[in-house]
Amino acid sequence: MDRTRNRVLPRELISPGASAGYASLLFIAGMIILGRASGAPAAAIVAAGFAVYVTLYSLCLKRVSAYGVLVGSLAGAAPPLAGYCAAAGRLDAGAAILLAIFCLWQVPHAYAVAVFRSDDYAAASIPVLPVRQGTRGVRKRIACCVALFVGVVPMLTFAGYTGYGYLAVTAASGLSWLCAALFGCKASDDRLWARRQFIFSLLNVCAVSVMMSIDFAHPA
Repeated sequence: MDRTRNRVLPRELISPGASAGYASLLFIAGMIILGRASGAPAAAIVAAGFAVYVTLYSLCLKRVSAYGVLVGSLAGAAPPLAGYCAAAGRLDAGAAILLAIFCLWQVPHAYAVAVFRSDDYAAASIPVLPVRQGTRGVRKRIACCVALFVGVVPMLTFAGYTGYGYLAVTAASGLSWLCAALFGCKASDDRLWARRQFIFSLLNVCAVSVMMSIDFAHPA
């Protein structure tokens, strides 16, 4: 793949065995530090995310299934979920809402990358959805996921975890993303549309993350 060919593994600057050993060392050290600093539940969530990403997504699904991204989204949601658990000391409705938000965000984000990098994925024989089924169906799936994302994001306010400033900013950014996604159903340039979706996804995850950290509340 053009976007990864200059990394150290493809250039054989480090062996796969050394890479796996270094990664394992970092994982063990990270679990020890996180467990001591933030507690076992937060460390368990990170360990589960690591297992999902490395085992289920990377080793089992990435090269055989077009729907691996759905499983990978769980790993992508693990860091904010672990952070919430570390700060709150529990898993509750707020944690469930965060899990839904970041899982729903990750799917259209990943699909957008797969569309404008589809040649790369095809050359590497990675069966992402745009390679397997074309972009028409992917556009509809992106629009559906964005609509669900826009519907779930306000639940933090309705459940009492954030204020109305968060609601206003995230609603504006989310609806803008949804309009752009719906417009994509008729766009003629797939790659240009996908790049715009990618940018909108980054803006939205930034808006949600910043506003929830600024305009937070404690539910009754």
